Amino acid sequence: MIRTIIKIDEEACNGCGLCASACKEGAIAIINGKAKLIRDDYCDGLGNCLPVCPTGAIAFEERDTLAFDEEAVVKHMESLSIGKQIENETSKEVKPCGCPSSAAKVLSHHTVMNRDIEIESNLRQWPVQIKLVPVNAPYFEQANLLIAADCTAYAYGNFHNKFMNNRITLIGCPKLDDVDYTEKLTAILANNNIKSVHVVRMEVPCCRGIEIAVKQALQASGKFIPWQITVIGTDGSILED
Repeated sequence: MIRTIIKIDEEACNGCGLCASACKEGAIAIINGKAKLIRDDYCDGLGNCLPVCPTGAIAFEERDTLAFDEEAVVKHMESLSIGKQIENETSKEVKPCGCPSSAAKVLSHHTVMNRDIEIESNLRQWPVQIKLVPVNAPYFEQANLLIAADCTAYAYGNFHNKFMNNRITLIGCPKLDDVDYTEKLTAILANNNIKSVHVVRMEVPCCRGIEIAVKQALQASGKFIPWQITVIGTDGSILED
């Protein structure tokens, strides 16, 4: 099929690796000191890698290639995540296996805080579940939209102030909800004047489902809407912003 995909000028590439880090699909790797597109069907053609390249070595092109394969990307990212976990656990006799999202761990936080201070809610509408929210709800008009995996609000302590402030909030769990959010999100974006979209998800591979659904919805809506992604670690830290 003919579609938009990235191309990399290896002569201009300095091997810094910023593009590989920016690619949410793991489509780019640094091989022999140069950035390489490892599989065409891993590239969604949205170009997160373009703005971070310091040498201008990455560009778009239209060519006959494989279609973007979401299922292959999810499996690819899961394998990368598990590989990194195993690599980071070399000091332990028992190495992690199975689904990273269900790996049990104990978290320890040493922050001292005044527990008598109440934090005011920044929720601006109801309902909040992607499955339940009406497509043409009045609060979508000129809204800055927050689309978050539901675990993020529990993992990141200052979630209301940092992410929900002045945004309309939608939440879901791509692992547990038996539904594809893409169609619903496409309808919301296409039928309302949305000003921006901010996706907040957990670091675990299955949580990329909500990111992929938003990307597909943005493409299907036919609109150019500014968007960004924040990734929260299972320890409550911000890994990517």
